[in-house]
Amino acid sequence: MIAVILAALSLHSSAFDANAQIPARFTCQGTNDTPPLTIADVPAAAKSLALIVDDPDAPDPAKPKRTWVHWVVYDLPAKAGELDAAAGRAGTGDAGNTGWKGPCPPIGRHRYFFKLYALDAMLGDRGAMSKAELEKAMQGHVLEKTELVGTYGEK
Repeated sequence: MIAVILAALSLHSSAFDANAQIPARFTCQGTNDTPPLTIADVPAAAKSLALIVDDPDAPDPAKPKRTWVHWVVYDLPAKAGELDAAAGRAGTGDAGNTGWKGPCPPIGRHRYFFKLYALDAMLGDRGAMSKAELEKAMQGHVLEKTELVGTYGEK
């Protein structure tokens, strides 16, 4: 008998390890560069990818009051390799941004969840959707989901 091992969708960064500190270069205390993200094992049936990056620890990890959305992008090409946000459609983050808005926590160490979704459809141009609008549009289309968590802030 031959065992078939199916790989699951994955997301990695060459800039930081899972659950580790995001380098300052990718934050408001640096040059706010978009962190490099690598996608692997995209399901064959995927037609597009979507990415949401949020921080559930806002404003204070000791007393979180909301989840702050840093980045929303959808209709990314469904292929493995380096994520190219310019190839997708920009959504809107909570700061009104339509691109990467890096960590800038006011207090404490925050967690940043990079959530990648493989979808069975292209969502089409729906404008700069918010996280909630994108989540609604993705309903019934998610084939797989993965996430990468980074941290930033005071220890």
